[in-house]
Amino acid sequence: MQPNSDETSVVFGVQTDVPPLVKGTTAQKREHDKKLGGGTMSGSGVTCPCCRTIMKMEDLRLAGQNGRLGTVLTAVIVDGEHGKEYRLPTAEEILMATEAEKELSRVFAEIPFGLPEEPLPSKEALGFRVPLYGFDKWYKLFTPRQLLALGTFVKYTRAVCDVMQKEGYSQEWIEAVAAYLAGGIDKLTDYIASLCTWHVTGEKMSHVFVRFALPVNWDYAELNPLSNSSGNYWACMDWVSRVIEDNIQATQKSLEPHVLQQSAIVEYGQGQVDVIVTDPPYYDAIPYSDLMDFFYVWLRRSLFGLSSTIDTVFHEPLSPKWDNEHNDGELIDDSSRFSGDKAKSKAVYEDGMFRAFQACHKSLSPDGSLVIVFAHKHPDAWETLVSAIIRAGFVVDASWPIQTEMGNRTRALSSAALSSSIWLVCKKRPETAKPGWDNQVLQEMQAKITQRLHDFWDAGIRGPDFVWAATGPALEAYSEHPIVKKSNEPGKILSVSEFLRHVRRMVVDFVVGRVLSHNGGTDAVSGLDDVTTYYLLHRYDFGLDSAPIGPCILYAVSCGLSDAALTSRYDLLARTGGQTPVEEEAVARSAEEGEAEEQEEGTSSTVKLKQWYQRKNPSMGYETLVGPPAPLIDQVHRLMHLWKAGDVTKVDDYLYTKGLGHNALFHQLLQALIELAPAGSEERALLESISNHVAARGVMPAYRLGLME
Repeated sequence: MQPNSDETSVVFGVQTDVPPLVKGTTAQKREHDKKLGGGTMSGSGVTCPCCRTIMKMEDLRLAGQNGRLGTVLTAVIVDGEHGKEYRLPTAEEILMATEAEKELSRVFAEIPFGLPEEPLPSKEALGFRVPLYGFDKWYKLFTPRQLLALGTFVKYTRAVCDVMQKEGYSQEWIEAVAAYLAGGIDKLTDYIASLCTWHVTGEKMSHVFVRFALPVNWDYAELNPLSNSSGNYWACMDWVSRVIEDNIQATQKSLEPHVLQQSAIVEYGQGQVDVIVTDPPYYDAIPYSDLMDFFYVWLRRSLFGLSSTIDTVFHEPLSPKWDNEHNDGELIDDSSRFSGDKAKSKAVYEDGMFRAFQACHKSLSPDGSLVIVFAHKHPDAWETLVSAIIRAGFVVDASWPIQTEMGNRTRALSSAALSSSIWLVCKKRPETAKPGWDNQVLQEMQAKITQRLHDFWDAGIRGPDFVWAATGPALEAYSEHPIVKKSNEPGKILSVSEFLRHVRRMVVDFVVGRVLSHNGGTDAVSGLDDVTTYYLLHRYDFGLDSAPIGPCILYAVSCGLSDAALTSRYDLLARTGGQTPVEEEAVARSAEEGEAEEQEEGTSSTVKLKQWYQRKNPSMGYETLVGPPAPLIDQVHRLMHLWKAGDVTKVDDYLYTKGLGHNALFHQLLQALIELAPAGSEERALLESISNHVAARGVMPAYRLGLME
């Protein structure tokens, strides 16, 4: 892409002699790509390729909301003798891309409800970025040519039903075939929308739902649904056929299930149910029904009029959401459904979870089990779940972390997303259960959890997964009691939030103990300050690269800190606001079917540890008159600055003053940092030099002899 001669527009071209980068790090690959063509989009906005003026994101959004965002066909991809070939579009191809719009009214006039003009969720809804740019109706997510193709498929799918009826097929057969064909169309919509991207390394089409969100893509790929490319119409029908065949084979010897379509808060079985297994909605993680509408609007047009039952199901323009009038419906924590009231949204979610578990309690037999599958990184989500379980009268009887997530999905490649779900097995708590006391419960919790932590660590569980894997065993002690009282504070109780803080701290102390002892020796560490504890957790999991903010907040909270304090007060974190190296690599090779989401200006979706030489605050490593002792990591970094300056006398003075020579944690930390530092790096060389210097001096006294009376 280059400016034209008078710099009033741009000219696109196809470069065929791009030199490949055979080997290199993620950073080197990014730099290589930037030299070839860095693009015009950034976290700040879009840079004009002619005058280099930056149009901010707010301006882009305003332009989109006023219908001033357009598209340009830049390249055509065809099958060649040696694979995919890339060329410029012809004048006819550019014309045909726009001609389809003239046919839309004709095609959709023959389809129930016409063009999908149903509204998208508001721009405040979970996971939805597209409304910010003017995509406020579902049809706007598709190009005119894509709409024409989908409308045509819907039209002739409906015609199949008429043909089958004339041929004498039963209503049951007609409905089944129509449903399968409609499923194929819905599968196709995932591949022909203006949110699709091109799978760079695989040289094939990606699809919309690489994750549970609808972000904006500034460059999209448009599939010919009648071609042989991945995602074409026949490929989508093949997927549907294979699902049908596999389901028939898997269930041919199974008993026919009894399906109930009713609210989860309705009691069933009158206390005769043996087991209830549930995978409840994950708090504020996924806007299920909002995303479902992407497919719902097309299913409605494909199937409406087929039977009275189907018409009843698709009576409303969009799928069911939360019903404030009946206090029932889809249960997620999404404040956009409560006029932006976050407290109201959270309260509704918590109460809904409690009512659902209460219905489970009433439905189960006295010895019945409730199995809950849950995975979430945020502490609030777990506190809400645990509170609902205990309020409903359950005690956690057993728990396991089970790997349930695909390792190659985009979220796993591009973040520290959980790869395991925690399975909690709950029993009814005896009505005679008495209140517990915090000191006894915490002691029992520690006894229950210690061996499990060993098992989880040896099984290779790490990161946020490790923190939450310990939650199940810990809850076995806490949930035995309807409430847990504080022994030293009459009238007060140990809340779920406080209990889980104890659990998280015990877990992080265990992890840091393993890091300090190099996966051996002591099981947990005590006496290490919060900031240094956080540093080791972060450094062990993410090194010095950018890391997703979610797990960093979890680690900070587990250490009694906040990400804001670590950024400003302690100057330990830097907000990078962009993608992690893993994300950048995933996007570069389109990870699993590719994903591209714009970054807002000033976002803090990622953070990274500051390197020792970036921490230049003169007070770092020194105590203030009224403040707490300097974190041990600050003291190590101060020593590195002093050693780098070449003043051994000041190094010795600092060691003497802080009494670091006889501080066992200092020696452990120093060795752990050496192990964590890259081989051959300046950081490692400095740390090894300091370690050798301290060792050569031997164990130093707490005070210099010359200062003693």
